Amino acid sequence: MVYATNLGYPRIGRKRELKKSLEQFWAGELSEAALLEQTTTQRKHTWALQQQLGLQHIPSNDFSLYDHVLDTIAMVSAVPERYQWRGERVDLSTYFAMARGIQNQNASIPAMEMTKWFDTNYHYIVPEFEQGMQFRFASSKVVDEFKEAQELGIHTRPVLLGPVSFLLLGKSHHSGVSPLTLLPQLLPVYIEVLRELAVAGAEWIQLDEPCLALDLDQAAQQATQEAYNQLSTVSPRLRLLLATYFGNLGENLSLALQLPVAGLHLDLVRAPEQLEQALVRVPSTLSLSLGVIDGRNVWRTNLEQALAMIDQAVQVLGTERVLVAPSCSLLHVPLDLQQEVQLDDELRSWLAFAQQKLDEVVLLTQGSNTGQEAIASALEANRQAFARRRGSSRIHNEDVTRRVQAIVDVPAIRQSPYVERRQRQQERFHLPLLPTTTIGSFPQTAEVRAARAAHKSGKLSQDDYHAFLRKEIERAIRFQEEIGLDVLVHGEFERSDMVEYFGEQLDGFFFTQHGWVQSYGSRCVRPPIIYGDVARQQPMTVAWSSYAQSLTEQPVKGMLTGPVTILQWSFVRDDQPREQTCYQLALAMRDEVQDLEAAGIGIIQIDEPALREGLPLRHAEWSSYLTWAINCFRLASSGVRDETQIHTH
Repeated sequence: MVYATNLGYPRIGRKRELKKSLEQFWAGELSEAALLEQTTTQRKHTWALQQQLGLQHIPSNDFSLYDHVLDTIAMVSAVPERYQWRGERVDLSTYFAMARGIQNQNASIPAMEMTKWFDTNYHYIVPEFEQGMQFRFASSKVVDEFKEAQELGIHTRPVLLGPVSFLLLGKSHHSGVSPLTLLPQLLPVYIEVLRELAVAGAEWIQLDEPCLALDLDQAAQQATQEAYNQLSTVSPRLRLLLATYFGNLGENLSLALQLPVAGLHLDLVRAPEQLEQALVRVPSTLSLSLGVIDGRNVWRTNLEQALAMIDQAVQVLGTERVLVAPSCSLLHVPLDLQQEVQLDDELRSWLAFAQQKLDEVVLLTQGSNTGQEAIASALEANRQAFARRRGSSRIHNEDVTRRVQAIVDVPAIRQSPYVERRQRQQERFHLPLLPTTTIGSFPQTAEVRAARAAHKSGKLSQDDYHAFLRKEIERAIRFQEEIGLDVLVHGEFERSDMVEYFGEQLDGFFFTQHGWVQSYGSRCVRPPIIYGDVARQQPMTVAWSSYAQSLTEQPVKGMLTGPVTILQWSFVRDDQPREQTCYQLALAMRDEVQDLEAAGIGIIQIDEPALREGLPLRHAEWSSYLTWAINCFRLASSGVRDETQIHTH
């Protein structure tokens, strides 16, 4: 039969229990024993849920107290020397010290570096490697959690970050020394872990190698071959599933197909074309895990299209060698759509969060195993939902469509060369050679947050809230004048988040109540969802910037979030190219820039911190992305006079 499987599930809990437990523990309000007890309860609930849904392969070790890469660092004892760890097992204090650093009267030790996990909005702890580093098995978490599930009668598929990706995601402290040179020292630890899992009764082991979606040199490809040649011989009872995701394997597909593993997972959402490429060359002993459910976005799956891919694989492989799965771990999407009780029925019918995506996995598996007639009503409901979405007036705005189509007629460059603009700006502002300013936002104090919460709950009227904000803005302006800054900012006290603030005022966005996803550790974010054409109905920032400018003779910057960053930090509609949505955002910001200028704001900052994050994983695709991303920034910023100055960061 075809198998219903999952690669990973959100860790934070339905009510962000993990966040609350961690922060209580760090504050000294919760004991280590209580923290571990609470997280054990959470894992048990997650496994039981997936068993009840009907999954045949349920992941374990996908839960983490902070980060799965940090878990791997602990597992192989790759603890940097500065933490002075000398124990047999990596304890919780060392684990969190690596994640958060140590700051007290006796020590000041920085945390390990954190960076984005590929092109997602999740952050991982970057492993640090030193020449001659020795590894050993120092955290039995993966084995312990497998046994924990076993005691509940749930046979899981343990998940490990693969050894090659673990090394490639890290950094060497010695220039010119590749972390891959440490593979011979690292593999014995992985072999020991696999042996312990085999003894404990594991059958399938999921080894995640997302780096296979990158441009790999020959050394990395050889390291992958060497690693799996050794790992595949650990135990005859173990079946290794090599999990890849986030893109097309490209030239690495041939390598992945001939590795001595029992299964290969392919991301068929981002790269559906690789199914046909794989089926032509798949060995007779290899099972394919088909990632047909989008694990990175919140939209419902087109079941007919997914079934067509599953049927295509079954015709070549038979049912026993086909697994149905999300494209990647569901870590990147909110937990359960049923929590969104205020969501209207139309929007709800377009969406699927983690639990609903597993429902889709099970449904597709049932349809493949027993025939589409068995799921006919679900297929028809799915067709109707997609048809309603395509024709919805909430999605399509003809004015926006016309403006985007006319972009070729809109100059995406400034009127005059930089030298001329600089002269006119200097005549206007009389700034020194090296003017001083700040990036923009002032600290969101407890008082500011309390006032915002009171306003949202209705306890503070809008007039009183705005009066409070005006006082905070004036205080910020006076402070900047006192310390002698040249270009001032208003402080952004009215904004809880640099994307949410704009999304709440633009057509085409909506916000969930409980759509939280993990960013890192205990930090959770609630990304907006872009469901339709983006349009601005009225100025969004002009009133606050104008008020701030009225308080001082010095220039006050207008502060905007750029179109690429809003795009990157949102769940983006999947019914048109991302660049199309970005151009819509750029037009909305262009209108705001021009309104700021008309209101007398002469310096306007358009923040694009996520421009680099949007780069595709493959270098060959960079040029296309950079072309439209830069064009969007230019479109947003170029509709002003020469004497208006544009900043970014």
